[in-house]
Amino acid sequence: MTKKIKIANLPDFDPAEYLKDEEDMAAYLNVILEDGDPALLAAALGDIARARGMTQLAKDTGLTREALYKALRPDAKPRFDTISKVCKALGVKLHAEPI
Repeated sequence: MTKKIKIANLPDFDPAEYLKDEEDMAAYLNVILEDGDPALLAAALGDIARARGMTQLAKDTGLTREALYKALRPDAKPRFDTISKVCKALGVKLHAEPI
């Protein structure tokens, strides 16, 4: 008989652990952008920011760490200029193409 595993006993999944380089980050963002959910985009940028280091990102964007954490949490609705600053500091760009 198969042993049942409780969901509560599973480890938390942290995408930041798997974002090792710019290619990983860009691929992750492309998948998120296809979904079209702005809150998910903010959360994904937060994952990438944590993978890179929030302190350095704060310096590169001119925003405080607290402001970044607030803007890049899963339920956030950050302003476009914040998204733009974060993307520039991370070395990625958003791309548009016809549907």
